[in-house]
Amino acid sequence: MKNIIRGVFVALAMVLGVGLTAPAQAADFASPAEAQAMLDKAVAYVKANGVEKAAAAFMDPKGGFRDRDLYVSMSRMSDGVRLAHVNPKAVGKSLYGSTDVDGKPYGDEMMELASTKGKGVVNYRFPNPVTKQPMDKVSYVEKVGDVVLLVGAYK
Repeated sequence: MKNIIRGVFVALAMVLGVGLTAPAQAADFASPAEAQAMLDKAVAYVKANGVEKAAAAFMDPKGGFRDRDLYVSMSRMSDGVRLAHVNPKAVGKSLYGSTDVDGKPYGDEMMELASTKGKGVVNYRFPNPVTKQPMDKVSYVEKVGDVVLLVGAYK
């Protein structure tokens, strides 16, 4: 009888252990290399399909441009207005003037980088989506015609 009870407790502990680790796995962040790869994929998509179709794909949760914490943000070069973003409330608002938790104007830096060099990397601090605590983040930026694409990853 003791062996049966012990076996039930072991099985229950295993089931609970698996259940407790699932949320941790879901909260895993993508790597900076994966962010760069998503940006490369997004650049190719815009070049092949145009801005309008790309914006729709970037906004669609099943459009192939979301992975864990990764997503594509697309803004017009002329005024920084976002054409696509994971947060629909950000669409229509300018990237210019966006600051990180320390007050760094990362939005202006991204737009300036795209305008002057065409592509590059911007480092800043942004709240962790789960804990809300500031974390280091890197965004890969690339200009494609009249838009700038961004994909960021927590470090």
